Amino acid sequence: MMDHLANTEINSQRIAAVENCFGASGQPLALPGRVLLGEGILTKECRKKPKPRIFFLFNDILVYGSIIINKRKYNSQHIIPLEDVTLETLPDTLQMKNRWMIKTSKKSFVVSAASLTERKEWISHLEECIKHLLTKTGRQPCTEHAAPWIPDKATDICMRCTQTKFSTLTRRHHCRKCGFVVCADCSRQRFLMPRLSPKPLRVCNLCYRQLLAEKKKEAEADRRQAEPIRSAIQGYEPSSGDDSDKSDDDKAEQWPADTEFYTSEVSWSSFHS
Repeated sequence: MMDHLANTEINSQRIAAVENCFGASGQPLALPGRVLLGEGILTKECRKKPKPRIFFLFNDILVYGSIIINKRKYNSQHIIPLEDVTLETLPDTLQMKNRWMIKTSKKSFVVSAASLTERKEWISHLEECIKHLLTKTGRQPCTEHAAPWIPDKATDICMRCTQTKFSTLTRRHHCRKCGFVVCADCSRQRFLMPRLSPKPLRVCNLCYRQLLAEKKKEAEADRRQAEPIRSAIQGYEPSSGDDSDKSDDDKAEQWPADTEFYTSEVSWSSFHS
């Protein structure tokens, strides 16, 4: 279907219509070989509360944004390369049905569809596009993903110290490493995580210590690896010994329990054929 639609006039018109809806605030989407496969409204879990978002599935990217006027005006455009996407189906909760998580190296978030059939269609088409891209490029599926942020309303107290109560004056913060809702005292540290941002990001105290330990371990491994080179520079001698690399397995990070707080009432989607 993707090859069939690639160079058609109807595909060009559909992409132009999407660009027009985002207006000057959006990036150009038309590229040679790019195909618009489907579109629809999904409920996205945001920090404050669940909100409807418009999603467009192309054969190489996933685009979503805020709805100003449906099918006429959108803003806050986000573009996600499908090669970086991994999907995870989530169980239903009392507040939200037909859920799944879209995981990427820079951002992970939960969405829900209006029906089980709609969720199956979205996941099926996404997985087909991802598989096609990875086969085409020879890349391996992404294994490192950003932690999804736990919604503000999930807790009234800091999830690290469990003492500080949030209020109008006591703000909630999010650790960029684990996604926990934490107070200011438990998240005063910043740490550079190039995969997420070129600037140091707020992290909770526990994640900060873990990140420092990982950085120290990497520095020690680099130092050990450089020792033979320094020895060779200082004085060359034929070596009859075997070098051995020593490394410890990284400790598994503790991830927050799957607690979701959102609902899904309005949704519409269609896939082009």
